[in-house]
Amino acid sequence: MNKTWLILLFFLMMPVFMLPAQETWKITSLNWQPYSGAELANQGHSIEKLKRILQQADIALEVEFYPWNRAKLLVQKNKEYVGIFPAWPEDVFDQALVSSAVDYSEIAVLKRAGTRVSFSSVDDLFRQYSVGVVSTYIYPKVVMAAMKKYPQHSDGSSNEMTLLKKLETGRDEVAITDPKVMLYLAAQQGIDNIEYVQKIMDKELIVAFRDDAENRKRVKVLNDLLLQHKH
Repeated sequence: MNKTWLILLFFLMMPVFMLPAQETWKITSLNWQPYSGAELANQGHSIEKLKRILQQADIALEVEFYPWNRAKLLVQKNKEYVGIFPAWPEDVFDQALVSSAVDYSEIAVLKRAGTRVSFSSVDDLFRQYSVGVVSTYIYPKVVMAAMKKYPQHSDGSSNEMTLLKKLETGRDEVAITDPKVMLYLAAQQGIDNIEYVQKIMDKELIVAFRDDAENRKRVKVLNDLLLQHKH
């Protein structure tokens, strides 16, 4: 090969070498349909939304799904993962760096069809009824306070599916969770006796990053992207 061809080859290959490698953020998540799920199209609409936002900064998102407590523990202990998503701001690990809202969830009361439920507050709900919750979740303060005040009326389930089955069969009189999640699972299981009662609150769904120097940069990048996304 002569000198001219070598120079030409060098210039042809230069752009390949000079292109910056795309950054990849690896996160853990849980099967929390329709927001996130290994079997869902695009891994769920909240995961899809986060991917789309990160793509604006040429950042790829890699997601692994685990039971919720394991998902949180992996991020704390293993630097391969940068954070967890989707999470309520309360339901994170110690010292987490919490992003702005990527998406939104709802926390509501659900019941079985044919039963009557009437209450004036979350405290009043727990005072009167057996209330099913997911024991691996950290709920907002108003719910956690009522659970602590009325432990005899608070029934923890290990996951959303168990919570649904307990409500369906009457083991719990009411349940507190995201209604979209419970009604999605009910439809999947052919369960048609679950009814929405009342919203407790809307909740932000955030990315919780492990606190380190790289992740402090990442949370700023994500928050800047989210700010741009609003406008």
